Amino acid sequence: MWIVFALLSAIFAALTSILAKIGIEHIDSTVATAIRTIVVVIVSWAIVFFTGKQQTLAFIDRKSLIFLILSGIATGVSWLCYYRALQSGPASKVIPIDKFSVVIGIVLAFFLLGESVDKKTIIGGALISIGTFVLIL
Repeated sequence: MWIVFALLSAIFAALTSILAKIGIEHIDSTVATAIRTIVVVIVSWAIVFFTGKQQTLAFIDRKSLIFLILSGIATGVSWLCYYRALQSGPASKVIPIDKFSVVIGIVLAFFLLGESVDKKTIIGGALISIGTFVLIL
């Protein structure tokens, strides 16, 4: 089931990029990021309440909360940088660079989470890296 959600994530991420490029044409990228963030907050909390998950808030431990806050900060900074790049650069170049986060994520998972890396992961990461650099040249 995780593969279905991962594929849906990729589809919606692609739509996000194209819709954002059109949407930020005549406004400041920081304002655009703020608007997007408000929409994400509203939709996320609506899903929490629609699915009845709000009672789980009482069970969030301190470590989880700290790391979720740090993740939120990283997300915010990422979005601000992404929208700025997307506003001033071509989507066909900005998107592949942004998706280079896949390779960075694999490296971080290895060093910070202790996840194993096999030959397929190394080859895939190398191909993504090569593809990214070919697309931005």
